[in-house]
Amino acid sequence: MDKIELKGMRFHTCVGLLPHEEHVPQPIELDLTVWLPLRSVGESDSPKELMDYRDLYRIVADTVGKSPHKLLEALCEKVAARTLDINAVERVRVVARKPHVPIDGPLDHVEVEITRERAEH
Repeated sequence: MDKIELKGMRFHTCVGLLPHEEHVPQPIELDLTVWLPLRSVGESDSPKELMDYRDLYRIVADTVGKSPHKLLEALCEKVAARTLDINAVERVRVVARKPHVPIDGPLDHVEVEITRERAEH
């Protein structure tokens, strides 16, 4: 199956369970992968048939902007659900990384990854 990926999208949003995490925006990074048929657009070389990457970015940005989110998992679910609303999308993977996690010890980031498919697949 063909796919389009947007990697390393960076946002500041409120996400977390601690009181300050609900009110102080923190950096998060998201990757979005969508599986959809691309043969016809590849063969036609016509931008009219292309999934606009900006539309995918806007879906993510709009969903992230609707903070606060208590859990990265919930944020990923919302991004996935909104992306699957696009008719051509058959499957979606969302990866969210949060670098500033209140864990006592060295840690680069926490990462959540989910993959969801359209119900009829």
